[in-house]
Amino acid sequence: MTNEAAPYGTPETPRVAVRGEARLEVDPEIARIGVTVSARGKDRRAALEDLTGRNGQVLDLIKSYGDAVEKLETGAFSISPELTSHGRSERVRAYHGRVRVTAVIADFTVLGELVTRLADLDLTHVDGPWWALRPDSPAHADARRQAVLEAVQRAREYAGALGADLAALVELADIGAESPVAYRGAQPPGAARAGAAGAPAPALDLEPQRQTVYAQVNARFTMTPPKL
Repeated sequence: MTNEAAPYGTPETPRVAVRGEARLEVDPEIARIGVTVSARGKDRRAALEDLTGRNGQVLDLIKSYGDAVEKLETGAFSISPELTSHGRSERVRAYHGRVRVTAVIADFTVLGELVTRLADLDLTHVDGPWWALRPDSPAHADARRQAVLEAVQRAREYAGALGADLAALVELADIGAESPVAYRGAQPPGAARAGAAGAPAPALDLEPQRQTVYAQVNARFTMTPPKL
């Protein structure tokens, strides 16, 4: 004989299985922007030197915002030839360089100014912002707690409908809590082709997009015998 409880309960200790869910709308904590720096030269060396200079200008500008920038990373880099037909053969007409930089901004008060200044640089394309929560955001824990509380309340209501009370928790299973990693702003900045001389471009007014945090749990309880 075994001491294992019956998997679906007994008339003396019936079980109730419920699902608890929670969906929270919270303000974002960070914003990601992508910056693509381009360059062109008649030969490979000239393209590399131009790209190095423009990339350094972009990095220096982003770093000048200090602690407002939470993370700065360089991604893809490429140098490729532009071919042109010359009789029956092809010749290299020029070389094109490109490098991708990603920045995570924690201070939204400087975000509009930063993206405008970046977009005002020559041969620089800005994407974003993409709003997000940090992986360790308290909002995730809040959603999980609310999902558990809803599961308990739902189970108590089912038991109460039968004239019974909850007796014990048998199982609590986390079936996922997630938040969209990033949301695109309503109107991301575009590419800057020619830097304007004189006064700097006005800062964009960017409204952070609220994030949805979702949590879900399955719970099983035993309850007292119902009064049928």
